[in-house]
Amino acid sequence: MIILTGGAGFIGSVLLQRLNENGITDILIVDSLDSSEKWKNLLGKQFDDYCHKDHFLEYLDEEIDKDDVDAVIHLGACTSTTERNVDYLMSNNYHFSKELAEWSIWAEKPFIYASSAATYGDGAFGFSDENAKINQYRPLNAYGYSKHIFDQWLIENEYDQHCTGFKFFNVFGPNEYHKGAMASLLYKAYNQVRMKGNLELFRSSNTRYEDGEFFRDFVYVKDCVDVLMWSFHNPEIKGIFNLGTGLARSWNDLAGSLFSAMGVEKKIKYVDMPEDIRASYQYFTQADIGKLRKQGYSNEFTTLENAVEDYVRRYLMQSQPYL
Repeated sequence: MIILTGGAGFIGSVLLQRLNENGITDILIVDSLDSSEKWKNLLGKQFDDYCHKDHFLEYLDEEIDKDDVDAVIHLGACTSTTERNVDYLMSNNYHFSKELAEWSIWAEKPFIYASSAATYGDGAFGFSDENAKINQYRPLNAYGYSKHIFDQWLIENEYDQHCTGFKFFNVFGPNEYHKGAMASLLYKAYNQVRMKGNLELFRSSNTRYEDGEFFRDFVYVKDCVDVLMWSFHNPEIKGIFNLGTGLARSWNDLAGSLFSAMGVEKKIKYVDMPEDIRASYQYFTQADIGKLRKQGYSNEFTTLENAVEDYVRRYLMQSQPYL
C-alpha cells in the first residue's frame, strides 16, 4: 500500500492518475475535502480507501501494519500564502509532517514529501538546495516558514538521509481548479481573458524591471509528477531537491503563450501593484536543479509554450477539464 496525503489535491491527484496508469491502485488517500470541488479530482481514479487528515495519525498508529506499507508520499498541506493562523500552519504543516516522517523512518519506509520554493523568501540569498545554506533563508510568509522549519528539522536531525523532499516552484496545470486565490496565474489569466478579452499584469515598482518582466520558474504539473515517479522508483536517492525547470520566464512570456494557445489577440493591460505587497514582491525565482541532475534525473522539462498549450487546449478549453 502507498499512503498518499493530499491525494485529492492538485499535484496529488495528478500523481494518483499516474500511479493508476502504472497499475498501482492499493493507495490510501489522506485529505480534507470539506465543501470544495476538490472531490472532482478523484473522479475516474482508483484507490483502496480514503481517510480524513484529522483522523489519520491516530488511524496510522492503531490500524495500519507497517509491513503493509510500501511508501509514504506526503503532499498534503495548507498551501495558502495568505493564511494568518500561524498555529494552524504549525500544526498542519510542521507537526503533522514531523510525526509522519518519524513513523516512516521507524517503519523503514520511503518518505517522499513536498517542500516549497516559498522557503527561499525574496531570493536575496539565492535558490540553492544545498543543506549548508538552509539557515540563510528568510521566508516572506507563514506558509513558507512552516515548510522551511520542517526542512531545517530534517537536516538538523540528519533525517534527510532517510527522506526525499522537493521544493516545488511555480506549478501549474490541470486539477488546480479548487485552489481559488492560490491557483496559478495561468489559470486565473485564462479565465480573465475568456471573460474580459484582455489580461491585467502588474506594472513594475522596481526600476530594474520593466512592466510584466517579473520572472518565475514556471513548471508543469506533469513534469513534477515525472520527478515524483522517478523518486518513487529510486527510493535509495535521499535529500531535499529543488523542483523547477531551472529556467525563469517572465509574466509577459506566460501571457504570450496563453494568448497563442487560446488563439486570440494579445491584449495586456498593466495595472498598479497593490501597495501592501510591493515591499515583499518577488521579481525573480529560478530553481537551481544541479543537485537533482547529479542524482541522475535526466528528463527534459516541458517548455513553457508547450506546457501552456497542452494545459489550455487539452483541459481548460474542454467541457471536462480534469486529468
